[in-house]
Amino acid sequence: MIKNLNKSYLLIVILSGILALYFSYINIKIPYVGANVQIISDDKLEITAIEPKSWADNVSIRPGDIVTEINGENPILHSPSTNSGLLEQVETLKLLKGNEVKEYVVSDSIFNYQNMFVVVVPLTVYLLCLFCSYFIYKSNRKLNLFSALILNAFLITIAMAYLSGGSSARGDIMSRYFNLSLFLLTPVFYLHFIYQYFKEMGKALFSVKFVYFGYSLILFNLLVETVRIIYNLSYPLSFYSLVKSINLTSFLLLFILTFGLKLFGLQRVKYSDQKYLVKVLIITNVIAFSPFLLLYTIPYIVLNKQIFPPTFLAAFLLLIPFSLVYQFLATKIYDIEFILGRVKYYALLAVIPTFIGVGLVLVNKDSSPSFYPIRLSIMIYLLFVVVFYIKEILDFRFRFKRFSEKYNYQDSIFKYTQSIRKASKLDQVISELKEVITDVLLVSRASYVEVNKDGDIVSVDIQMKGSDYLLYEKEIRKASHEIGKIVEVDRGFVINVGETDERSFVMVCLSMLNTPKLNRDEISWLKTLSFYTNISLENFLKIEELMSHLQKIKSEGSNPAWLTKVLFSIEEKQRSNLAKDLHDSVLQDLISLKRQCELALAELEAAPAVFTDQLQDMNSSMTNIIKTTRETCQELRPQLLYDLGLVKALQKLAAQYNETAPFDVRLNAGNFTKSIDIDTQLNLYRIVQELLTNAGKHSNAMHVLIMLVCIKDKIVLHYEDDGIGFDQNELYTNHQSMGLSGIAERVKALNGTHSIETSKGNGFKVVVEI
Repeated sequence: MIKNLNKSYLLIVILSGILALYFSYINIKIPYVGANVQIISDDKLEITAIEPKSWADNVSIRPGDIVTEINGENPILHSPSTNSGLLEQVETLKLLKGNEVKEYVVSDSIFNYQNMFVVVVPLTVYLLCLFCSYFIYKSNRKLNLFSALILNAFLITIAMAYLSGGSSARGDIMSRYFNLSLFLLTPVFYLHFIYQYFKEMGKALFSVKFVYFGYSLILFNLLVETVRIIYNLSYPLSFYSLVKSINLTSFLLLFILTFGLKLFGLQRVKYSDQKYLVKVLIITNVIAFSPFLLLYTIPYIVLNKQIFPPTFLAAFLLLIPFSLVYQFLATKIYDIEFILGRVKYYALLAVIPTFIGVGLVLVNKDSSPSFYPIRLSIMIYLLFVVVFYIKEILDFRFRFKRFSEKYNYQDSIFKYTQSIRKASKLDQVISELKEVITDVLLVSRASYVEVNKDGDIVSVDIQMKGSDYLLYEKEIRKASHEIGKIVEVDRGFVINVGETDERSFVMVCLSMLNTPKLNRDEISWLKTLSFYTNISLENFLKIEELMSHLQKIKSEGSNPAWLTKVLFSIEEKQRSNLAKDLHDSVLQDLISLKRQCELALAELEAAPAVFTDQLQDMNSSMTNIIKTTRETCQELRPQLLYDLGLVKALQKLAAQYNETAPFDVRLNAGNFTKSIDIDTQLNLYRIVQELLTNAGKHSNAMHVLIMLVCIKDKIVLHYEDDGIGFDQNELYTNHQSMGLSGIAERVKALNGTHSIETSKGNGFKVVVEI
């Protein structure tokens, strides 16, 4: 079967090559006259139409001229003129122009305007189609798909139909047969390819009977053409016009059939991955066929006239084979909806400038010929300036609405961010990301893989098939180097949605069929999603790492310095908040109450002595409470430390203890000038504060010495008292251990060391080095 398909393709190529040589030979050998005629008597023909820039136009032959002789014979005996109404295959020609008879010898250069469109361009298209068909043939050697053979036949057929148009226009009977057959085969092969292609994918868009109907319609048109040629009726040109109308009507019917069947097929596959491909086929079908149908086929059927020549409009039909080849061979297809949105937008913008441009041409048409080009150039230049300016304004005003979008990307991002706010673990974030991507884009499933810094895949989504990531392993590695990096593949894309110091999270989004290329809006949307996702991933991963680390620390029974520092920072924050609350609420209320009490004492001079004594006791108590509250606030948040630094704060602390404590505090810190951060100052202050508190509660000391010095790069805090001391072995086993443990933790948070010397009856000494 494979050999048969390969032989069939080679046979098609050989036959097309023979025909291409034949059509080119006719086009080059027979000069193209470019005139249509009609019979007016038994020995005369009348020129009815002249094609612009043809030989007839160049020698000033005009409609209304009378043909009296062709090739030295009666013009009625000239077969192309009487059977097809074409003044072709002419060597010599006699015309009656008014009362003057002119004789012409038809000779034309092969390098002329007409041959450019009927020889050079069609041959180029033919060679290009052969080139594309070779790649289809090459890719189909192993797959052995019958649809590939039909696509190749369609591709070569449309090129040959284009090439045969020139020789058919010269009145060659064989070329006329081939042109008619190939012309009608174009939509039939198109229909057959679509049927076979979707059949091989397991989807039947329509019945094969419609394909058979298309082939039958071709046979009917060939039969009618044969009847026209064999039976040369009394009014052959009228019959020729009728047959041509039948041919064009058949072509129109085949187009409507093809378009209708694809619309019907779209309904059948609207819930499958083939929906987008059918939509692409419909749109390319309309764009390619519409110019030929609207500007040549329908006007000729209705009015027997053409707006543009078919050789020009047939070029649009080439969109079909090349788009099919692109979809058949390419790994990605373009986003046709996005492109169509641009076309609609620009087509709408072009309406008013078109009317203005036509108006400018008509207004200047009757002006002075000398200045006509200059005036027209200036006006068209100004028109373009205005159009570009208006377009810029419209682009800015309506930039969110001008192109087609399947979804509102901005709204989907908002919903996604709201959903991940509620997520409590990493899997929920990944799940939400999968859902939003599959909802918005043309992909059917999304899975993620984890890639380490060496580019190796270390973890794969449990829902992911092995073939999915093995086929795209190279693309996954490429995407893993940068957050938001998108690498498009044949059936979707790969995107990096987050990374840590050790690994990257890559999302693989695939469909069953080749997906369209991502447009600018989709790429921007995906990048935004990836950055939002990366923030969430980082947060969850940091939390997971922290919890794991804390569990490890708990099992080991010791806290690291950074954790101790964090805890002390939290403690200081709470102290600061509590001090602020006490100062702003309780202390202010007490001061207000004390003032009221003082006013009451001033007004109650004549009151009983007992009542006055009670008020004075209350006033004295409130004074003590206010003083204590202020001291508490100062201890909770030593404002002097923040304002003037550690030394001044320690001096004030020592002065307070000298006033209230039963021991004498001597502070030596006057030479300490090292600049240190506020956290270190605060922790040193708390250490001194804790040591003085312990001295007041437990030491029974008479003298306390505190020294704060800087030796080289080290900060040394020395504390010493002459109290009762205690046993060194009981350092962390009695009620004093709580304060000493706090001091030890603070020293650890500062990455410092400390030593304690004490014994019963010999006082207590601590040296802290940072």
